[in-house]
Amino acid sequence: MQLETQRLTLHPLVTEELDELAERYRGVDSELTKAYTDMADGCRQHPEQQLWYTAWGIYLRETGAMIGDADFKGLPPDGYPEIGYGLESPYWGRGYATEAVGALCHWALEQPGVTAIEAETAPDNAASQRVLTKLGFAPTGVIGEEGPRFRLDGEKERKP
Repeated sequence: MQLETQRLTLHPLVTEELDELAERYRGVDSELTKAYTDMADGCRQHPEQQLWYTAWGIYLRETGAMIGDADFKGLPPDGYPEIGYGLESPYWGRGYATEAVGALCHWALEQPGVTAIEAETAPDNAASQRVLTKLGFAPTGVIGEEGPRFRLDGEKERKP
């Protein structure tokens, strides 16, 4: 499985790659260590839904360099999976996040039972909020653990 955009390629990481990422960040970034460990655990517990639990690597098409990843936190019964994403800082401000998240949301909204995508950002993360707004996400008025929540309804999706 692979998604392609004008400048990027996205593909799901296998469980061993998630384990390697968790190990790479161990002792350096506890939040990322936990995130990759949780993804790997989700893949092991729900192998039939691995695409909904793993990170999707974001790669530059031109060089093949991995510049970040995006992921869902499983596929809940309500059909509103939550997306998370992050890029390495040298690649910020170039539209890569909008391109990658747009492609992954488009893929997700084509899957059976998915009617909307949700996201949550830190209140001071204006860049992430701009990405969501550009893609057609709207604030839900709910404040989650990390901050404000947003939703992209499948009917309002803006194509990447």
